[in-house]
Amino acid sequence: MSIQMYIVYFLIVALIPLWAQYRVKSTYSHYSKVAIRTGLTGAQVARQILDANGLHNVPVQETGGVLSDHYDPRKKAVFLSSANFNGRSIAGTAVAAHEVGHAIQDAQDYSFMRFRSALVPITMFSSNASWIFLIIGMLATLPNLMLIGIVLMAIGVLFQLITLPVEFDASKRALVQINQLGLVESDELPQARKVLSAAAMTYVAAMAVAVLELLRLILIFTGMNRN
Repeated sequence: MSIQMYIVYFLIVALIPLWAQYRVKSTYSHYSKVAIRTGLTGAQVARQILDANGLHNVPVQETGGVLSDHYDPRKKAVFLSSANFNGRSIAGTAVAAHEVGHAIQDAQDYSFMRFRSALVPITMFSSNASWIFLIIGMLATLPNLMLIGIVLMAIGVLFQLITLPVEFDASKRALVQINQLGLVESDELPQARKVLSAAAMTYVAAMAVAVLELLRLILIFTGMNRN
């Protein structure tokens, strides 16, 4: 790759996640100021959806940070950031419903979620170890070591790929639940969809960056073998 191509590549890799972060933050910021007509907090929304799906033993807990909302399959608990736990907004309702969507996936043994959970320890190792092999392989011009690094990195890309259907499915479940349970008015549903769509773009961006980096390393490896 020429210097110009490298510059373009690194600009793309830097701008994709920045664009995704900007979109999710701006969309969330806007709809966190739009009050939900039911007057329910995110915690109450989460509790109603959980109970409606028979998940009475799954607690809804408050956690620190901004947009730190998540479902922990090990603790079998939904964690909502303070703003969403206590807030009564479109954004809070959408985010809370999304995290409960993961709880429903867990309860129904959703295959992609199971696969992603199984990959977590492998991905943690491969992500850290891949760069050791890649750097040594490139500096010492050892294609075999670099190939090991590429394979390890590919596991991380697979994890990102599996994450997409997990997140999209959780959002789909969230929209169905808040609509069927009357937790949003008909004109509020598209607004909640915008919040979830913006959040999903962060996962799409991460996937795109991971694939681009993997392709770049494969090209380097191919060039190394030719030489």
